[in-house]
Amino acid sequence: MVTFVASILLLLVGYFIYGKVVERIFGINDRQRTPAYSKQDGLDYMPMSWWKAILIQLLNIAGTGPIFGAILGALYGPVAFIWIVVGSIFAGAVHDYFSGMLSLRHGGAQFPNIVGKYLGKYAKSFITVLSILLMILVAAAFTAAPAQLISQLTPLSFMACLIIVFAYFLLATVLPVNKIIGKIYPIFGGILIFMAVSIGIGIFFFDNPVPNLTLQNMHPGELPIWPLLMVTISCGAISGFHSTQSPILARTLKKESEGRKVFYGAMISEGIIALVWAAAGMAFFNGTTGLQEALNAGGPSAVVNEISISTLGAFGGILAVLGVIILPITTGDTALRSSRMMLGELINQITKKEMTGKKTVALLVIPVAIPAFLLSTIDYSFLWRYVGWSNQVVATFMLWTGAMYLLKNHKFHWICSVPALFMTGVVSTYIFYAPEGFQMDYVVSMIIGGVIWTVVLVWFIRKLMKQKTRKDMRTAYAS
Repeated sequence: MVTFVASILLLLVGYFIYGKVVERIFGINDRQRTPAYSKQDGLDYMPMSWWKAILIQLLNIAGTGPIFGAILGALYGPVAFIWIVVGSIFAGAVHDYFSGMLSLRHGGAQFPNIVGKYLGKYAKSFITVLSILLMILVAAAFTAAPAQLISQLTPLSFMACLIIVFAYFLLATVLPVNKIIGKIYPIFGGILIFMAVSIGIGIFFFDNPVPNLTLQNMHPGELPIWPLLMVTISCGAISGFHSTQSPILARTLKKESEGRKVFYGAMISEGIIALVWAAAGMAFFNGTTGLQEALNAGGPSAVVNEISISTLGAFGGILAVLGVIILPITTGDTALRSSRMMLGELINQITKKEMTGKKTVALLVIPVAIPAFLLSTIDYSFLWRYVGWSNQVVATFMLWTGAMYLLKNHKFHWICSVPALFMTGVVSTYIFYAPEGFQMDYVVSMIIGGVIWTVVLVWFIRKLMKQKTRKDMRTAYAS
């Protein structure tokens, strides 16, 4: 139990201390007009209160990620706490802050355009395709799952529920951000926090305490911690999906100093939620073996339902059902919204013409909405397995983008480059070892991943040397 409490305190300290360090290195300027004012359009660009923005951001980036992912990550034992705490403070929150603030600094630009500016056109092309594919898969998954549950609870058929959920997706995607998202989502964000706080308090009354820290791998299936844990727990530590969502709120901030609350703060909040559910999974089922048996019996949703009902009674059951329905829906629609924004920026650059008007906005949703709907009607699990890896690849690119921004502006780049190097090692090794990857021997995967990591390190060192040479030349010229 000591480890659990200490982990939460460390996350809070991380926000107030390291979050301030990151903000200072980035360099905010509240005198500079934000896109919410300079590009106000009544659709995506409009001022919004920071407290609404942080609740919406938390809801958008969370979904069921910090709940289901944390429960699955809890199978590794208390070592999962280390990844959640260290990952959230030094990687995930930094990633989210830079994805939001760089978007704000570049007129509310979407993630692929920011990548292109600092990593080049080839990186931009790759990440555009990968990001839109990720949005399609997320929208499909977060349509099918709640629709299936609604059909079980009502007389409606699965297809009818699917159409209802998807119709809502389309409506929320094309309406101004302050109509549905700005009015209802802060309430849902509050429900997400209330669930976590309630379960967090309930943990102290479980029959079994939360186990204290040990570096031992307790996974019943003896799966290796590296790099599987770093992909299993993504939303609770670092997730590339967040970089596609942050620009939505970057277009609503009134001033730059709100960025630390909205972007860094929402990620720390998500880390706390992940900690609560990881701890609950370990304690409630008396260890990782019991948790594995519960997962085998009913999956993560059944685990959430059992913990919620046992802790909070019938009210907890209602919250669990609402969570499993509402959280995916509120993430699925913003996935479509961000993909609509990405396609709009891409077409703007190709045609050199601004894509405006309600009909145009609606048309931009179609290229993503159709495949997302079709995938939600079939068994697409073989595709969904790749989301975890592609999600962390997107996160790695965002961290490298932040590193290049800081390097080019002669700022302390290590706050982005160190976690970028770490995540490069994760994704390079994972794809060769994982079942959805090349399924190679673990040692072989480690070697290949190490080679790729070394190549990236050499590339980065050359960038450092080139930047240093330019700085020395400017200094010599000035003197």
